[in-house]
Amino acid sequence: MRYVQVDTQSDPQNPATPSSEKQKNLSKMLAGELQALGVTDAAMDEYGYVYATIPSNTSKQVPVICFCSHVDTAPDCSGTGVKPILHENYNGEDLALPDDAKQVLSVTEFPYLKEHVGNNIITASGLTLLGADDKAGVAEIMDMAAFLMAHPEVKHGIIKILFTPDEEVGRGTAKLDMQKLGAEFGYTLDGGELGTLEDETFSADGAVITINGVIAHPGYAKGHLVNALKIAGEVLAALPTNEFSPETTEGRQGFVHPLRVEGLAERATIEFIVRDFTREGLQANADRLKSIAEQVLQKHPKATMEFAVKEQYRNMKEVLDQHPQVATYAAEAYERSGLTVKKQSIRGGTDGSRLSFIGLPCPNLFTGMQGIHSKKEWIGVRDMKKAVEVLVNLVKVWEEKS
Repeated sequence: MRYVQVDTQSDPQNPATPSSEKQKNLSKMLAGELQALGVTDAAMDEYGYVYATIPSNTSKQVPVICFCSHVDTAPDCSGTGVKPILHENYNGEDLALPDDAKQVLSVTEFPYLKEHVGNNIITASGLTLLGADDKAGVAEIMDMAAFLMAHPEVKHGIIKILFTPDEEVGRGTAKLDMQKLGAEFGYTLDGGELGTLEDETFSADGAVITINGVIAHPGYAKGHLVNALKIAGEVLAALPTNEFSPETTEGRQGFVHPLRVEGLAERATIEFIVRDFTREGLQANADRLKSIAEQVLQKHPKATMEFAVKEQYRNMKEVLDQHPQVATYAAEAYERSGLTVKKQSIRGGTDGSRLSFIGLPCPNLFTGMQGIHSKKEWIGVRDMKKAVEVLVNLVKVWEEKS
């Protein structure tokens, strides 16, 4: 509840790292708290990353594992002035948030609330997101560190802790120093419901359509003016309305999603995200988007179009399948904690996607967060406690199996 009150919203329009300097406020706090726990090398670097090491206390040669969460919150909803509320002994009824009674956590919208009756849950006040994504993961890693530092009888190898900025704007590993991190395998804590274990993400690209019109004085434009903004509108209107979009797909279906339109009558750009679980599907979706735009442009022969695709991340399962023990050991830790493992695919990405492809195979563990990126974001304290229990069991599994 302390962490979520620190405004760490990232800024997708700022190319710097971190994209907002205020993210460093939490990173600096975390490094100081780790040092106070006895994690002596904990430090924040110039980019806002926090690196820390819990030394091995076993004679075995255990692979170095890393636990990672991100400090930033999403740009989708305000993270300024977050007022977390602890609802003790939740009674199972709908909850109207006090600062905006229109924001109601309903059991119909969030049936998972039923599993928290009699337990404590945390919400925001109705004006902001909560920030459980991913300060729940941060808090759980910190609690694990506190437990391990206070209980040296729990045997484990070298444990690395990593807190990253800018995950929400797709740049969580932009300035990560893998050599400094020095880990062999990793786990992100950035998942949702209790017991979920995610070893697969979307593969992701960004696409930009640039439309070049023909500018002319509007008073004398007949037969000359070709308005790029209007063509951009036609491209958007030509997108399918019953498929191919995030609002009409689920499961393993991919999509194309327009994020941003910008421009003037002479030149306009449309930014898209392109998603699918396979590389082939990703390419097919980009090709289809390009074809839709080209068909629109055929009606405007004086206009031209540029189409650019940039890789964002790839499905981490491609890497994790080569290191099956990483997810297998996590599943055993879940079971030791009394949980039934629910293997899931993420219709999105995490830092683990990029980490996996730069040398740190890294599935995603649950934190408990629900309703993320919204004013109705909430989390159950039970789930957070269970996540810490899983982490402690996980370091034990790695030590025992080595």
